[in-house]
Amino acid sequence: MTHPHRGILITFEGCDGGGKTTQLRLLAERLKQTKRAFLALREPGGTDIGETVRSILLQKKHASLCAEAELLLFEAARAQLVHEIIRPALNEGKVVLCDRFMDSTTAYQGSGRHLSLKAIDVLNAFATGDVCPNMTFLLDVPPKVSRQRVLQRTFNDLDRMEGEELNFYERVREGYLRLAEAHSERIIVVDACRDKEVIADFIWEKVHGILING
Repeated sequence: MTHPHRGILITFEGCDGGGKTTQLRLLAERLKQTKRAFLALREPGGTDIGETVRSILLQKKHASLCAEAELLLFEAARAQLVHEIIRPALNEGKVVLCDRFMDSTTAYQGSGRHLSLKAIDVLNAFATGDVCPNMTFLLDVPPKVSRQRVLQRTFNDLDRMEGEELNFYERVREGYLRLAEAHSERIIVVDACRDKEVIADFIWEKVHGILING
């Protein structure tokens, strides 16, 4: 896919507990030093509408939410974020960092929930239009390690998505790795079991290259 915008979209993907949010924050700190204009966002969220949708998706009281409704809610939040924030920022030449984007839906709702990958591709394209990440970092970690990290972080107070069974996250990870294989020109798999500073240095090396060449 081409990137007709002047800005750069960098996304962070992976199962919960992989360090996406930490690495996005560390990259944002380095971007501040370059004086390059940037935004740091998260999915679902980033807009008033998106944050409302996020609360529906993550609250445990909505355990009865069916997979199809879950998929459409994620896409609705994404469409609003792209329309309201991401596309305008890219058109202004900014660097946009996003904690999750369309690959999450393919991995979680496609591989994890067993929903149609063809349907998800159509919905992702509909929600994002011509916006596609220039670079995606897949923070890869074994599901057992991921679960242990999440439990430590949340003190066992898991949200609706975090509370899924381990085999669900095994399917999600497999889905992510298939995506990385299919889109190796964009998705960079990062061993998230390494020290966070080592990971941050690796990510910065890749991003610095795209900033110079882009």
